[in-house]
Amino acid sequence: MTTTEASKPRLVQKLRGLTGEVVKFGIVGLSGVVVNFAVFWVCINGLGLASLRSNIAATVIAIATNYLGYRYWLYRERDAASRKREITLFLIFSGIGMLIETGVLACTVYLLGLDSHYEQMGAKVVGLALGTVFRFVSYRTWVFKALPEAEPEPLVEPQVGAPRTGGQDLAAHAELLLAAERVSYAKAE
Repeated sequence: MTTTEASKPRLVQKLRGLTGEVVKFGIVGLSGVVVNFAVFWVCINGLGLASLRSNIAATVIAIATNYLGYRYWLYRERDAASRKREITLFLIFSGIGMLIETGVLACTVYLLGLDSHYEQMGAKVVGLALGTVFRFVSYRTWVFKALPEAEPEPLVEPQVGAPRTGGQDLAAHAELLLAAERVSYAKAE
């Protein structure tokens, strides 16, 4: 039972961290969506480009703006030791996301025959949603890798008569606090 109680705060902390990450990912992604849809609309209406070409141009521009948001805001604490590797993976996974989005648009236009500008925008929304889920999982898992957590130092019992170091004092203080917490939890139950 103690193991379960001790693991709950850790799980709650992870979920809070993931929630914050999802919100920030959504903010960066939303700015990319605005760029994506604006460029797409200009390309199909203003420039008269075909829908797939417009989608690719819009997505490439949005990918560039999103990278800046992800690297310098959302994942700024993540390992950036190898930018070449990071950018390569980012472009590969963004390209796969673009293929997902463009594939949905192509199926809508060429297989279903829904080719009005509003139907294309609807297909773009569906494709973008599917591509976003893929991008979120791939970016956080492979592109912007988390820094490894520091291993806690093992507690060493001081020998009788040996001088105590600052780390040992801190560890002893932490153990006393934990023991006091356990007593207060036991009284509350």
